[in-house]
Amino acid sequence: MKEPLVPVVPMSHTAHIRSHRKPRRSASSLAMRAGVAGGVLSSLAVAGASGSANASEPVTQTLELPTLTADLAAQAAKSADATQQAAANYQLQAERDAAAANAAKQAKADLAEAKQKAAEAKKKADEAARTEAAARASRNAERTTLSATSDSGSTSTATGSAASVISFVKAQIGKSYVLGASGPSAYDCSGLVQAAFKEIGVSLPRVSQDQSTSGTQVSLSNLQPGDILYWGGAGSAYHVAVYVGDGMFVGAQNPSTGIVEKPLSYDPPTGAVRVL
Repeated sequence: MKEPLVPVVPMSHTAHIRSHRKPRRSASSLAMRAGVAGGVLSSLAVAGASGSANASEPVTQTLELPTLTADLAAQAAKSADATQQAAANYQLQAERDAAAANAAKQAKADLAEAKQKAAEAKKKADEAARTEAAARASRNAERTTLSATSDSGSTSTATGSAASVISFVKAQIGKSYVLGASGPSAYDCSGLVQAAFKEIGVSLPRVSQDQSTSGTQVSLSNLQPGDILYWGGAGSAYHVAVYVGDGMFVGAQNPSTGIVEKPLSYDPPTGAVRVL
């Protein structure tokens, strides 16, 4: 009796290899690319293949690995801030240097201008001193001339209208000097002169500047009683009085003296005009 036939199952050609038959497992292949300039990690693709003893089908799987994007971005931002701050510092320093240079340039120009103004002021002061010295010398010479005239008694005695003017001003001696006053209890210099000539019907301007040009200019060495004396320039006089003869004048001098009679040498006038 024949033994029954047992079906024979064909074995794999690798079945006889002990290490070949293993439990099912996964193998992965990783590929990583790092962006150095951008500092960003790309995703990693993992390709895996799973096989079994009886079949080997390739399996592809993508895994997301932890990224360092946040840290790298923070570092990049920090580096950018530092670079921007350094640039701002350089710009600020440049502006400060430019401002300092402009300030030094302006200071140099101001110093030169100040020196020029000082030189001009000194020149004017020197000219004024020379002018004053010349005027002082002229006044001294006039004082000598006026004193000689007074001593010689060459001046004539007032008559007519001039006598009336002189009589009026002498009658006011001792009254007060009040700026802007024109009598009868107080006068200023031009107010007294105007009031004196008004007594004889002669109308004169109110202020000294105008009175100094109201008549004919006469030399101080050829004065006559009743002439108007003035101090300062003709047309710009700051004081006036009446010449009363014998080298004397009557005028409202100032608040401390009031109306007085003084010799010409007391305060030599600059010029004189003749109205009568």
